[in-house]
Amino acid sequence: MSIDMEVNANGVALITINRPERRNALDAAHYEALTDAWTQVRDNSEIRCAIITGAGDISFCAGADIKDFVGAKRELAELWLTQKGQLLNRGLEVWKPVIAAVNGYCIGGGMTLLQATDIRVASPNAEFGLAEVKRGLIAGNGGTQRLLAQFPYAVGMKLILTGDRMSAADAERWGLVNDVVAQEDLLAKAFEYAEAIAANGPLAVQAAKELVVRSRTLNYTDGLRMEQLISSILQQQSEDVQEGKKAFSEKRKPNFKGR
Repeated sequence: MSIDMEVNANGVALITINRPERRNALDAAHYEALTDAWTQVRDNSEIRCAIITGAGDISFCAGADIKDFVGAKRELAELWLTQKGQLLNRGLEVWKPVIAAVNGYCIGGGMTLLQATDIRVASPNAEFGLAEVKRGLIAGNGGTQRLLAQFPYAVGMKLILTGDRMSAADAERWGLVNDVVAQEDLLAKAFEYAEAIAANGPLAVQAAKELVVRSRTLNYTDGLRMEQLISSILQQQSEDVQEGKKAFSEKRKPNFKGR
């Protein structure tokens, strides 16, 4: 039982939720380990892109382990420890792209995790749902906050109010996932996206992701100004921009350093 992470030579980190006997549900220890993994992705300059998946071929993540959380007593003061145990889907700012390889059930906390990723591929047996209301709970960790940014109103409300599941085909239809591929091709497709991203200028990739994400909460004028400022900084100060220009003129692949 663990959260496993390995990084390849091209800077792609593969994070695996390794608890298949519990359908990769997350108890407190696994949430803490997942937070540590996301922090490593954020802080390790050698990592350019990350993939998140689940162990086995049945479940990506079945969400929070109800036995570990429901009924557990917490000090009221913890409500104001807003920076404690941050996750990708709850406030942790990770500007390196994250790809989800959904290999089965993606339910509850697995679904809220998925909604915080950038590119998603799924196997045909994947199922998606926010089942919390069936247990008298709500979809936390951003589940209610990202929903309507990623679904049409009626589709999203049906999902969160009924707690019913959505098939992989419907998830692709509504744009929740980019591709549905055979189970045996799932990680290969995720790595195809990740390697393409990792080959690009890492500063530019992170800047692009941040600008797009922040555009949801910035007004249009402020967003344009922020875009202009970051573009100017990269053009005038980034060594990667000069390398990209040189590689283009020399008709070769650029060797970006993230500087």
